[in-house]
Amino acid sequence: MTIPAKHTASVAVLLPCFNEQPTIGKVIDDFRAALPSATIYVYDNNSTDDTARIATQEGAVVKKEPRQGKGNVIRAMFEDIDADVYIMADGDDTYPAEASPAMVAKILEGYDMVIGDRLSSTYFEENKRPFHNIGNRMVRGAINGLFHANITDVMTGYRAFSFTYVKTYPIQSEGFEVETEMTIHSLDKNIRIYEMPIQYRDRPAGSVSKLDTVGDGIKVLSTIFRMIREYKPLPFFGGLGTVIGLIGFGFLCSVMIEFWHTGLVSRIPTLIGSVLLILAGLLMFITGIILDVIAKNDRKRYIENNNLFACLRRHFG
Repeated sequence: MTIPAKHTASVAVLLPCFNEQPTIGKVIDDFRAALPSATIYVYDNNSTDDTARIATQEGAVVKKEPRQGKGNVIRAMFEDIDADVYIMADGDDTYPAEASPAMVAKILEGYDMVIGDRLSSTYFEENKRPFHNIGNRMVRGAINGLFHANITDVMTGYRAFSFTYVKTYPIQSEGFEVETEMTIHSLDKNIRIYEMPIQYRDRPAGSVSKLDTVGDGIKVLSTIFRMIREYKPLPFFGGLGTVIGLIGFGFLCSVMIEFWHTGLVSRIPTLIGSVLLILAGLLMFITGIILDVIAKNDRKRYIENNNLFACLRRHFG
């Protein structure tokens, strides 16, 4: 795959690394072969092995990020590095560098983010961790359902980005949940996304995964919960308020039925509690409406800022 027309575009390959000594040299060599004109950046995240030394020997630009966590590393990369196209991958040799020219080409066609889709090809055969496979399906289903999308791989670490996307995306996650945050942010802001199937391969012998299935899974789920609360406040608070209100209404009905038959209200605490639950439900629903207006205004500001940034980039970049 060759890069079309705009072949002079600058390309940056971003490799966040933590103890990737067995594979980092091969990964750098593979990306140099696939993208000869690209600058390869390795950000060492407090490795205790020879990752940084090997990367330096292979000719990569090596920098250190003291804040532990993949999200912190990507945040530093996006802040520090300027390029027309960014390719982000891992240093564990699980993603094929030969797919990167096609990803660059899609960004140059006008897409803001290209997703290296593992799940449509070899992921479920290559990945030997069944809980990760289950987790991927659960997260994908939840996000696609809530955002009315059809993204196949929401947690892949192999992506390409435009300059404008990188410089306007506010990374908040600190760890491996950053990919999930990227996907949700992109769906909420309706950016141009292209999914490209890639041939995923499991880590080679001697390379150890840094993922904690339970710990990082909880972080991913909490990220989804937080971002749904922020990006979809009306379904979140409105749904919760509806449930609470219906519970209160159910208790109130039982009190009213008793009053209808006896003419007495013997369960005063139940009556008070039911009214409070109904009021709480109404307040949560109103909160959802107010926050939904704020979220829509935030999307408008993002689009305005994105357009302004792109315009300044064209004229002065």
